[in-house]
Amino acid sequence: MDIAPKRGRFGWLARIEELDPVRDCHTIHRITAGHEFPFDYQRALEFALFRTYCVPSISELLQKTGEFEFRPQKRYDDTSLLMAEMLEHGYDSPRGRESLRMVNRMHGRYTISNDDMLYVLTTFIYEPLDWIDRFGWRRLHPNERLAAFHFYRNVGIRMGIKNIPDSFQEFARFKLDYEQQHFRFTESNHRVGLYTLALFESWFPRPLRPAVRRGVLAMMDESMARAFGFPAGSLTVRRALHRGLRTRARVERWLPKRRVSKTTSGTNRTYPNYPQGYTPADLGVRPPSSPAPTGTGNSETVHPRAERITKL
Repeated sequence: MDIAPKRGRFGWLARIEELDPVRDCHTIHRITAGHEFPFDYQRALEFALFRTYCVPSISELLQKTGEFEFRPQKRYDDTSLLMAEMLEHGYDSPRGRESLRMVNRMHGRYTISNDDMLYVLTTFIYEPLDWIDRFGWRRLHPNERLAAFHFYRNVGIRMGIKNIPDSFQEFARFKLDYEQQHFRFTESNHRVGLYTLALFESWFPRPLRPAVRRGVLAMMDESMARAFGFPAGSLTVRRALHRGLRTRARVERWLPKRRVSKTTSGTNRTYPNYPQGYTPADLGVRPPSSPAPTGTGNSETVHPRAERITKL
């Protein structure tokens, strides 16, 4: 459903108030993530993916595949873009269905527990909502919260994930309980955390990378840092970053509303593996017998090994 905003800075919010969070969950969530809070959603989902690596069964699988050790940028790009395709076009659109096929093909190569899949799904729902509660330029409408839940619940159903709770509150409780039960330090957490930290640093010029590392550590909560075996972040840096993000939100509140969605704009600098564009079929881990896609600029650049955490 393509709709136009009403007049004024809160024109998109006025449209959201008119929509049904179950029936129109894709439309609402596309407005929230693509028009109203694209920066916040991208930052929150970066940390959401990072957070899942605190679960040993998830980090062990990633460590065994070697994908996050040698090709972290491409793996990050592929995951982000496949989800963005479903967000921009809808999970039942041709591009959305193709993206779901690629996601299911990637997961089908490995033995992944249903509970791990459920947990990863929760991070796509609740981590951005929590981030926007703290750093968004306006408060979220209840329709936006419910739409995010129903959108990703529908994605999860199409991925074959079982026993997805049918209420927002119940799924949120599952997330908290799962983290309390499963977040613990392991060497695989530590190593995958290092590779991801090095990936975040690589998006910035070399002189800025020590500051980026300090910033990422400062934004982690205690349970994440403990599960990765990382030192506690600086409280001073955390406070400075929070002030900066809230200042940004106050400024954004006075900017014109976005009329073009930024979910798959193609200009994001963190997607260097696809400089000439892509289709969903170009994304993800290819079967061993499949040739590399042509004409998309897709190159699986090997990332240098991360430094040991003792150098933090």
